[in-house]
Amino acid sequence: AAEMARSFNAMLDRLEAVFRSQREFVQDASHELRDPLTICRGHLEVVGDDPEEQRETIALVVDELDRMGRIVDHLSVLAEAEQPDFLRVEPLDLELFSHELVAKASALGPRRWILDYTADGTVPADRHRLTEAVMNLAHNAVQHTLVDDTIAVGTSLTEDELRIWVRDTGPGISVSDQARVFDRFSRGRDAHRRYRGGGLGLAIVTAVAEAHGGRVELKSRLGEGSTFTMVIPRHPSEGAEVDQDPDR
Repeated sequence: AAEMARSFNAMLDRLEAVFRSQREFVQDASHELRDPLTICRGHLEVVGDDPEEQRETIALVVDELDRMGRIVDHLSVLAEAEQPDFLRVEPLDLELFSHELVAKASALGPRRWILDYTADGTVPADRHRLTEAVMNLAHNAVQHTLVDDTIAVGTSLTEDELRIWVRDTGPGISVSDQARVFDRFSRGRDAHRRYRGGGLGLAIVTAVAEAHGGRVELKSRLGEGSTFTMVIPRHPSEGAEVDQDPDR
């Protein structure tokens, strides 16, 4: 009876943790969406008759609506990640896939785009979800770099795992931020200096990697840039977790 009571209490604790996490997520999502709504309303309420002012206001409102759209899209992906049919696994030609990733990522912004390395072989994976994750990493890299910076994409394959990475020569991430950068709606302390994001991109990368039975690794030093790597095991039974390594 005592053992049953302990098991029951443990189950209640886990349920409470799940409910608390969901409640916090909804609150964070509401906060993230409320800001652009407030900005749009505030500017529309005071816009005058000057055509130039109207054009500037329209551009600002459209930008905020686009930002809300990205947040909603990311929320949808994270919700889908909880479903058993999140992945559609098919044979993936890694050489072709690697070149596609660089071609697509290079449209995100004018940077020095490089293909670091191309894996040779075929693995079972979801091309769409992996592309989605890499585009989030590339978008994140663009937002944290300048025109003269390099952003590189690469893939490698061993007998045990597939590695897909995006590295940049941006400002890097402090050790204190590395511990929390993968959290939903979390952004580094200096992120606001160059962009406003939804704080969901890296959470999606983690969800995609874990759905494949993998993990995400981060190697970064301040002033030297960052490298985010999705590590996908060839054998799905291997565990999935996020590994942060401040030393590069």
